[in-house]
Amino acid sequence: MDEHISNACMALIAGAGPAGLAAAWALSKQGNIQVVVVDPLPEAGGMSRTVKIDGNGYELGPHRLFTKNEEILDLWENLLHTQGAPAKDDILTGRVAMTKPGGPDPEKTDEVMLKRYRFSRIYYLKKFFDYPIKLNLRTILNLGCGNTFKAGVSYVKSIFRKRPETSLEDFMINRFGLVLYGMFFEHYTQKVWGKHPSEISKDWGTQRIKGLSITKLIWTAISKIFHIRAKTETSLTDYYYYPKYGCGQLWRKMQTEAQSRGAIFSFNARVTKLFNQNGRITNVEVVHADGRKELFSPDYFISSIPLQELVAQLDSAPENVRQAAQQLEYRDYIHVAYVLDQFNLKNDTPIPTVNNICPDSWIYIQDKEMTMGRIQVMNSWSPYLITNWQKEVVIGLEYFASVGDELWRKTDDELITFGKEELAKLHVCEPQHVHAAKVVRIEKAYPAYFKGYSHLDTVRAFADTLTNLYCVGRNGQHRYNNMDHSLLSGLECARVITQGLDKAVLWRVNTDESYQEVK
Repeated sequence: MDEHISNACMALIAGAGPAGLAAAWALSKQGNIQVVVVDPLPEAGGMSRTVKIDGNGYELGPHRLFTKNEEILDLWENLLHTQGAPAKDDILTGRVAMTKPGGPDPEKTDEVMLKRYRFSRIYYLKKFFDYPIKLNLRTILNLGCGNTFKAGVSYVKSIFRKRPETSLEDFMINRFGLVLYGMFFEHYTQKVWGKHPSEISKDWGTQRIKGLSITKLIWTAISKIFHIRAKTETSLTDYYYYPKYGCGQLWRKMQTEAQSRGAIFSFNARVTKLFNQNGRITNVEVVHADGRKELFSPDYFISSIPLQELVAQLDSAPENVRQAAQQLEYRDYIHVAYVLDQFNLKNDTPIPTVNNICPDSWIYIQDKEMTMGRIQVMNSWSPYLITNWQKEVVIGLEYFASVGDELWRKTDDELITFGKEELAKLHVCEPQHVHAAKVVRIEKAYPAYFKGYSHLDTVRAFADTLTNLYCVGRNGQHRYNNMDHSLLSGLECARVITQGLDKAVLWRVNTDESYQEVK
């Protein structure tokens, strides 16, 4: 242990999402740091927690686990060992399961990490396209020869005539050509973010698309045909890890281990005020669900609070920093889950499935007539999530909104009815086959890369002057992280504290120019 950590240190962590949990888990190992975690939700996991509907588990979005980082892979393996035998849906269908020799049998133990085949498609022109787009006969037939030719010519043009990259639109057109951009990116991006891609910073592309391009898609297709070993972009990987009972199982395991080493977790508790003086956070006010206020004086304050809220809660911050933080923007999120006794999307693939339902883990809805962004099919994630998994299907509809807009103002009952109507239009299911539904709303779910994003450096520079403040996670850094990035930022935070490293280490997580590859 480094000398700068005293025997009476306390680390207060705001947020029990992946980043906050990872920091708590790592710091609790030190033995001489009292770890306290507060979170406004009733359980750990943040947006990636597993929610229940009618006894069934489901995710608030496709929270699959994938990474190229050895430390994160080791963390997952140590918490929940990779399966060593087939899951029950693999057994029933005769599918070949991806297993690890000596790993646990998911039929006999609960603490197990499943390794699942990833299959997802795009619904566009009333047809299903592979996702990511593949250069195969199905794509050509779906698009038609004319559209395929136009897309090819457009892509060749984009190779020789690059646009100056001042926006996400430029970024995408340079990599896919104008025609494919218009087909598969423009409308969907506007649906997700509520703004045209020309109004979004290209930095979103460098965080989420990075090395992906038509050239990579072509090379991936050729590599598979001729069995050439090649690096694979994460967006192209065909498997992912997933806990037997959902991501919430992983977060509960991390929480339990941290608690066994003395960490304290307070849920339904929210940070409301931050007091700073002489370049430090001196006190933190926390309000519990019953109205009780508690004041902490932490040696270390680790925050995954949205930066806009963090600055607003400070009792002392320069006016230019307050204005910069206020201009940071976010996208809000609505998830509508349903339990169905009949599911009309049947299997048209060679992948065997239970009751011949589609094998997709999630489906992107490109149809301009649909408001929903994606459909999740939770039966494809883990059969252990679903109580009556051979007779019922649990799906989730994802809607992207902004607080106060027409969609957000709908009541839960109105949203459930609205979702049923969209499902009927897509011929996914009829309303009478829904026998349970649930709505979850999340504010500031996605940090946005709009014009206000240009002010992030001002906020970050000031945050770094507060010597005991550490910003981690997606909202804590206003960066569109995957779960592995958020976990890594929490682990790095623990190292910064215990080893006296520069806080700049935290801001370097998820800044590499090539997309996260899988080992």
